[in-house]
Amino acid sequence: MNDEQLFKSKEYFFDRWAPSYDNLLPSVFYQAIHQRLLEYVELADRAAILDLGCGTGRLIDRLLLKFPTIQATGLDLSAEMLRQARQNKRDRARVIYISGNAENLPFAIGQFDAVFNTISFLHYPDPERVLSEIQRVLKPGGTYYLADFASWWWDRREAIGRGGSAMHFYPPALREELGKKVGLDCLGHVRLLGPVMLTRFSKKAGI
Repeated sequence: MNDEQLFKSKEYFFDRWAPSYDNLLPSVFYQAIHQRLLEYVELADRAAILDLGCGTGRLIDRLLLKFPTIQATGLDLSAEMLRQARQNKRDRARVIYISGNAENLPFAIGQFDAVFNTISFLHYPDPERVLSEIQRVLKPGGTYYLADFASWWWDRREAIGRGGSAMHFYPPALREELGKKVGLDCLGHVRLLGPVMLTRFSKKAGI
């Protein structure tokens, strides 16, 4: 399966899931993760933020409640997820939802003060390319919040599934290594809920 076929397959899967996404058990789990994540989020007044793999926009909704002056952009591969997000979003003046691929972000250099990535990094076939794109669109000193399942007990990437559709889990040391390659400094790791780990990165000044 080539990359185009892989992304089409993922898009189809999440399009089918989108109408019932917020009513299923995973949504309850993600809500708990969001609540824990928000304890570690710091955003300046009127910060511009990007949520990669935003799904139905629930994290953006919660960020808007806690930080009422931010400008938010959500990006997702699934058109149906975005349709649900546009129906649900709280503040149309401060939120935009865009269809796109995390490996080729349709944004300018240094456009965002913070980027969020919650339970979606495990789907990326080329994580280094995604991290390079995140580094590009972050402002110097900006923060990247990566919350995803981690292989806590191993020092290497673990995979579930086969081929391009496999999901990959990254231990803390490997997350740090991948970030360092593209100019993202690791600020530390926090266990959010069960095997889900938050890693915070900062874009080096002057890059």
